[in-house]
Amino acid sequence: MSVVIKKVIPGSPADKAGIKPGTQLISIDGCPINDVLDYMFYADDDMGLEFDTFLMDKKRHCGNACIFCFIEQLPKGMRESLYFKDDDSRLSFLQGNYITLTNLTESDADRIVKMRTPVNISVHTTNPDLRVKLMGNPKAGESLKILYRFAKAGISMNCQLVLCPDINDGDELTRTLKELVSFESVESIACVPVGLTKFRGGLYKLRNFTEAEAAAVIEIAGNRDFCSKVFCADEFYLTGKMKMPEYEHYGTFPQYENGVGMWAHFKSGMQNAERANNNKSTSKKKISVVTGTAAFPLISELTEPFKNVNVFPIRNDFFGESVTVSGLLTGEDIIRQLLPLQNQLGEELLIGRNTLNSDGMFLDDTTTAEIESALGVVVKLIEPDGDALYSAIH
Repeated sequence: MSVVIKKVIPGSPADKAGIKPGTQLISIDGCPINDVLDYMFYADDDMGLEFDTFLMDKKRHCGNACIFCFIEQLPKGMRESLYFKDDDSRLSFLQGNYITLTNLTESDADRIVKMRTPVNISVHTTNPDLRVKLMGNPKAGESLKILYRFAKAGISMNCQLVLCPDINDGDELTRTLKELVSFESVESIACVPVGLTKFRGGLYKLRNFTEAEAAAVIEIAGNRDFCSKVFCADEFYLTGKMKMPEYEHYGTFPQYENGVGMWAHFKSGMQNAERANNNKSTSKKKISVVTGTAAFPLISELTEPFKNVNVFPIRNDFFGESVTVSGLLTGEDIIRQLLPLQNQLGEELLIGRNTLNSDGMFLDDTTTAEIESALGVVVKLIEPDGDALYSAIH
């Protein structure tokens, strides 16, 4: 196999060597080049080559039918890219995506071991039969052997467990955690509650965690044999009505993108920014902040001293009220719920940048320009962290 060179950067080593666009890159120092990982591993320096795609290959599609798959819970008619389920080990290393191992070939596993590539793995359970049930793939149990091979080889791994009540929590969770923490190369494990939308017609019957069940998950994860590696998503603390851990609990925040430690990180960022500015508010501008219902209590608490700021929780009517994170808000929900409150919005409406894709659109393809037009207020996008919020409102 080979990849076609799309562009050669002028003045680069490749350009000086006379390589032209359209040339096929077959190997480097005799080592076959099939994709970006091969290229990065075998090219000692930046050769100045560009290719058609970031991966230099097509993304690998997920072959599972997980009973909790969020993409299967999307309504029809959304943009096509939202329905693509990737399960690509290269994106695990390059972008932090989680993979299930079920579509990994022996040669893929060999390469990861050879290159010492860190991987993020969606484990869910170490019970082979239960993993098959959860993931709807007969290979799901057998593919755990790849995880064990990586552990033996010392490959750094972050693991996630999407937990479903009465299925892989309780005793099954204890079993899984005991096994995973025994591997030295497992750096961290995230316990994440299943996310359910209102579009589950015809799908496996699942439910959300109760307050008592969420508290039980936190108790299991907090076992002193596990707690150095195991972290629960913030949502478990909110559901279980338990106090959020302090910033120090999360170490280097290895599972931040899984919703683990976001409250602590946000609160710390805001407080540090306040201390650096002697807690002085200088803004006279009246500002509004949009957030999901999960983060509303925290954002309200942190902005309470700022009398120029209003915080509005947006209920997720699009996906259903059980979806509470700001990253899954839609533009139409924001417009519909804020329109009756238009006279309270002030001069500027702050919205987290995590609500938009790279094209500047919400999940329902609404744009910030449409929100500005509908609500008559300037929309300002900010990073979803405490210091960014402080900078925007003080």
